[in-house]
Amino acid sequence: MTHLSPLGRPLRPSGKLLQEDTRRHHRALLLQRLFRDGPASRADLARTTGLTRVTVSELVGTMVADGLVEELGAPVESRVGKPPTLVGVAAESTHIVSLDLSPDDRLTGAVVNLAGHVVARHERPLAGRKGAEATALVHELADELLAMTSRPVLGIGVGSPGVVDALGTVLDAPNLGWHGTPLADGLREHTGLPVLVANDANTAALGEHSFGHAQGGGLMVLRVGTGVGAGLILEGTLLHGHRAAAGEIGHVVVDPRGEACACGRTGCLETLLAVPHLRRRLAASSSRTRVLADTGRRLGAALAPVVGTLNLHELVLSGPVELLDGPLRDAVESTIRRRTMPVIGDELVVRTSTLGDDVVLVGAAVLVLAGELGVS
Repeated sequence: MTHLSPLGRPLRPSGKLLQEDTRRHHRALLLQRLFRDGPASRADLARTTGLTRVTVSELVGTMVADGLVEELGAPVESRVGKPPTLVGVAAESTHIVSLDLSPDDRLTGAVVNLAGHVVARHERPLAGRKGAEATALVHELADELLAMTSRPVLGIGVGSPGVVDALGTVLDAPNLGWHGTPLADGLREHTGLPVLVANDANTAALGEHSFGHAQGGGLMVLRVGTGVGAGLILEGTLLHGHRAAAGEIGHVVVDPRGEACACGRTGCLETLLAVPHLRRRLAASSSRTRVLADTGRRLGAALAPVVGTLNLHELVLSGPVELLDGPLRDAVESTIRRRTMPVIGDELVVRTSTLGDDVVLVGAAVLVLAGELGVS
């Protein structure tokens, strides 16, 4: 079975649906309610979802039998009469294997529970492997992580650098030597499990959206590492764009007289902001603050048209906190505010990721949660 990623469709179900997959959709409604708001009684679930009590009771019974939901007993404070029984997501009943392929020197992975908590970690050095050798290393890492859990595994989520289409094919990831590589299909055939693959910045956006205390409204997560890319969530939908290349802002030219970029152009944002370039400029300067603030101003100038066009509410910087927080973040925020209308800039939140280095791993788990259970 081919599993499509959640890119380009609403992440969270919000109403009844009368079509062939009604049962699956209604199950997702209940799971979403429990996932976001915590334990509830069957009566509460019927009232908040608009489903009948008979439908809710039947679906909850099935989910309890499947281990996705557990009965938690009566609430501490109950009204007179028979107290209701609360049900909640059974976070440890099922695990997800998450892979982050974005570091330049290694592949990292984790076993993640249904609440987005990492319960085990593992990594393998990349050691310069590319192409088929890199693909084989991904398979080995997945096997080793699967051996680290005794729980049923819901699926495997992967955050990969490069351009990734909705079927999990890596169209272009030069650092790993992948061009038109069917990563999801190969890993699915190897493990026999559902596999969902997305660009690492898109995956990071999913992590922030579900587990990073995102406040709602338009969200951009800017991933800064060996490269630069962005993930965008607008009105509840993760954007992928034409040919799945939405968010490839790292190769927008910001300085035509700047450094040569690996893509063949000159002065791309990546040559200014990517961690190796930024660290090199810091090492050559006598003023760390000046370099970071100047980088932040130039980044803010590049992002202001995007923020203004999409009316984004939140911009999350994901990468080394010692570089991105402080002078750089402050300069990004002030520059965007100066260059956008007050109705947009005044309420914009600019912050670093609360998930730290786990943002892609947690986001890869959300890929599976959204793809397999319809929740995020």
